[in-house]
Amino acid sequence: MSEHGHEGGAAEGRRDPAKSGIEGLLLSVHGRLAAARGLDAQLVALMEIITDAVDSERATLFLNDARTGELYARIALGELRRELRLLNTEGVSGHVFSTGRSAVVPDVRVDDRFNGRFDELTGFQTRSLLAVPLCGPDGTTVGVAQALNKRDGDFHDDDRVLLEAVAQQAAIVLRNTLFAQEVERANQQEAEFLDLVSEVSTEIQLGPLLQKIMAAVTRMLDAERSTLFLNDERTGELYTEIGQGLGATKIRMANDTGIAGAVFTSGHSINIPYAYADLRFNPSFDKLTGFFTRSILCVPVTNKDGKRIGATQVLNKRGGAFTDDDASRLRAFTAQIAIGLENAKLFDDVQTMKRYNDRILASMSNGVLTFDTEDRVVTCNASGARILRVDEAEVVGWAADELFGAANDWVVARMAAAIAECEPQLAVDAVLAVGDEEVSVNFSALPLADGHGAVLGSMILLDDISSEKRVRATMARYVDPAVADQLLGSDAESLGGKASVASVLFTDVRAFTSLTEKLGPQATVALLNDYFTRMVACIEDEGGVLDKFIGDEIMAVFGVPFTHKDDPDRAVRAGVAMLIALRLMNDGRIAQDLPPLRMGVGVNTGDVFSGNIGSPRR
Repeated sequence: MSEHGHEGGAAEGRRDPAKSGIEGLLLSVHGRLAAARGLDAQLVALMEIITDAVDSERATLFLNDARTGELYARIALGELRRELRLLNTEGVSGHVFSTGRSAVVPDVRVDDRFNGRFDELTGFQTRSLLAVPLCGPDGTTVGVAQALNKRDGDFHDDDRVLLEAVAQQAAIVLRNTLFAQEVERANQQEAEFLDLVSEVSTEIQLGPLLQKIMAAVTRMLDAERSTLFLNDERTGELYTEIGQGLGATKIRMANDTGIAGAVFTSGHSINIPYAYADLRFNPSFDKLTGFFTRSILCVPVTNKDGKRIGATQVLNKRGGAFTDDDASRLRAFTAQIAIGLENAKLFDDVQTMKRYNDRILASMSNGVLTFDTEDRVVTCNASGARILRVDEAEVVGWAADELFGAANDWVVARMAAAIAECEPQLAVDAVLAVGDEEVSVNFSALPLADGHGAVLGSMILLDDISSEKRVRATMARYVDPAVADQLLGSDAESLGGKASVASVLFTDVRAFTSLTEKLGPQATVALLNDYFTRMVACIEDEGGVLDKFIGDEIMAVFGVPFTHKDDPDRAVRAGVAMLIALRLMNDGRIAQDLPPLRMGVGVNTGDVFSGNIGSPRR
């Protein structure tokens, strides 16, 4: 084996170009490569030139990928039609590239640098090789040219000199082609970048936007997976709602832990070629997702005000580690999509609040309707639709006067007054005509305005009290209205009572038994109804509570359930009023030639125990 530098090798064995035909060969190299279209065609032409020039069985050309630090073979003569990659310090080719010195290996079996992996992949058996760097006149190395297996004997110094001359000439053309290819790739990446930004900028829904962002980042950086962590300011956590390949898995962690936490808190990007060798990496996430992380690139996501709102993490670059160029592209991309991401997050918060409010409205027993500035229905909850006997969905868009009709023109008037006066308009126990029915409601009309005071419309609250009103009216026929109100407003099922001071009034009709024998049942009932109506009015006028009728007797209480400072006086005044009412009643009876009534009245004030007495059912 022998190695030679550029200048030494050329000086030691350079032959006369005129005699050797090198000059013609070099012109041929330049002409054939210049005529070939595209890098692949140039490589094919160059491989043919090399095999013919040094009389080898096969030739291989490795080009350097500066982004990954690898040498790759795009094409080779023979059966090899795939791209092969190795580190640009690996094998004989890596040694030639990194040192810039040619290498002649007569027997690869005794050279430790030789890597037989490519022979295993291609089925070709390498015995000897000649490798030279592809260096331009300025010393820039773009790759390595290899000739394999000299057909007649071994590679010698003349072969090396010749191949170095061919490689130097070819490097000029290849470098220009690679530069043009790099420019084209950069332009294509720029176009793809703009397309990606445009694609994700059209989405406002947070979930679909995150999916698009992660798919775009994964594709853009040729990675296996990516995850976007957002900061939850309420909990101080970073969370991911979607991860490319994670499915429905959601991850939460403190916003100062792990790789993403370090990037979020510091604001600096982190590029880790070997994840498990870095103490900041938490392997529990791999256990959770069943994924094996090799390399990580993580950059902060910052909004237009410079505030960090999250971190984007990309995992496992295909073909090597992430580069500085990858980090720059990812930072540029996240800067472009940060505004859209923040808007989508705000929209998601608004939608969440809307769903929350909708659930509240749906569960309310009160009817709630909102109207725009033209008095058209914007929203109507289920209770509002039930009270107005309309369909919850179909009513949206109706005008207020169309919804309520002429019979309820007071509703539209109250709505207008609420907006004009910027004050709520109320109506208690109002009657609302709904079809052929009348509904009793407590009504409120309120103006709606934004944070700057601009009118947005109005809102109506309807509390249907029809059932309560019917119950109250029915109960008031059996017990005093004050007692009915107390029963409706408290726990009426509880038995027991309380001690207090009260005045109790008793009355009875004198000689009532003998009177009823003369009148008979029907006339007796008519007499009692007239008598009780007059007497009860006297009791209620003084704030007393009718306790019971016992035949012709009346029992009333003053001080239960509501006390007054003058309850004894109220009882006495009620008794006097009852005597006066009876005198007026008797005047009418005498005029009809009917016998007058006489009554006794008694009042007593003292300690009483009042409440509900009976059973839980009655």
